Amino acid sequence: MVKPSPRKKDRSGGNSIFTGVLIGLIVGAILAVGVALWITGNNLFKPTAPTPRPAAPAAGVPEPAPSFDFYKVLPGDAQGELPPSTAPAAPATRYFLQAGAFQNADDADNLKAQLAMLGVEAVIQTGEVAGKGVFHRVRVGPFSTMDEVDRTRSLLTQNDIPATLVKEILTPQESP
Repeated sequence: MVKPSPRKKDRSGGNSIFTGVLIGLIVGAILAVGVALWITGNNLFKPTAPTPRPAAPAAGVPEPAPSFDFYKVLPGDAQGELPPSTAPAAPATRYFLQAGAFQNADDADNLKAQLAMLGVEAVIQTGEVAGKGVFHRVRVGPFSTMDEVDRTRSLLTQNDIPATLVKEILTPQESP
């Protein structure tokens, strides 16, 4: 009978794994540096010409201060010429349809929900009316043309919702 040969005790697989990981890390780091240099456009092997240094100004001699003359800086030969003024734009007009005004906020919400069921987007504006208290206005809009106003008004009257036209004239400072 043949005796099996004894295994060597000094052999370990840990050294080969450690060596493989170390080589992988070194190759990965080299590739990362190469890709970073390639992306940024830096070339370490390309010689660059040294940049000339500006000569130091003579000590004790100050630089002359620049002189600014307002009329020499401006383009053109004419002095004191104003740019042509633009005519003021006509004030913009926005139209709203007010479907109701209520002192009770729940009534305004109900009307807004009813308008939403018709596919009309409404906004509730709350405001103080002198001598009468707080009112909640249900408004539809804004509209820029009367055609849009007429189409929406006809939809509201078909569904028995009376609407009042509100015209808002914007000054140039107010326009969005």
